[in-house]
Amino acid sequence: MNHIIKNLLLACLCLMFGQGAAAAEQTAVFGGGCFWGVDAVFRHVKGVSGVESGYAGGSADTAQYELVSRGDTGHAEAVRVRFDPAKIGYPKLLEVFFSVAHDPTQLNRQGPDVGTQYRSAIFYTGSEQQQMAQSYIARLTAARTYAGPIVTQVVPLQQFYPAEDYHQNYYALHPNQPYIVIHDKPKVEQLRRQFPELYR
Repeated sequence: MNHIIKNLLLACLCLMFGQGAAAAEQTAVFGGGCFWGVDAVFRHVKGVSGVESGYAGGSADTAQYELVSRGDTGHAEAVRVRFDPAKIGYPKLLEVFFSVAHDPTQLNRQGPDVGTQYRSAIFYTGSEQQQMAQSYIARLTAARTYAGPIVTQVVPLQQFYPAEDYHQNYYALHPNQPYIVIHDKPKVEQLRRQFPELYR
């Protein structure tokens, strides 16, 4: 009987740390202006297994680009980042988000894009992410990292709605598009320079 119990325990451990390792994957959702650039930055981060552009903050019936672009749906353009916490932690994703992916001091805009759909937002998936995000913002504020106040919202993720197919991986598929060249390529280059150990 002890032999059987031991084998069952070993089987459970194998599932937890072996074949079941994929279950440890976590999700983070960030809004930082046009999702093309934020998507591109996180796709180049080691430990990130998937990135998807989409909408968060509004309802299912308005999760369409044409409607979100009006700025009155409650949605923000956002990216869903899937990551392996054994390879990269949520705090490091926050660091990339705040220092490379966008400017957290711009209220309801990023660069040339204006409207609430371009707001800076962290959509947390649990209390741990909420606490880490709020603590990180408090540290940045105390250190006076930016000339202006941080306006990033920290709100619970209700639902994430994937954007239309033509928005996915837009940076890689349209590298010579003027908007990409002017606004998003510099972000990816900054990631490479500032976080060489993370860049891929």
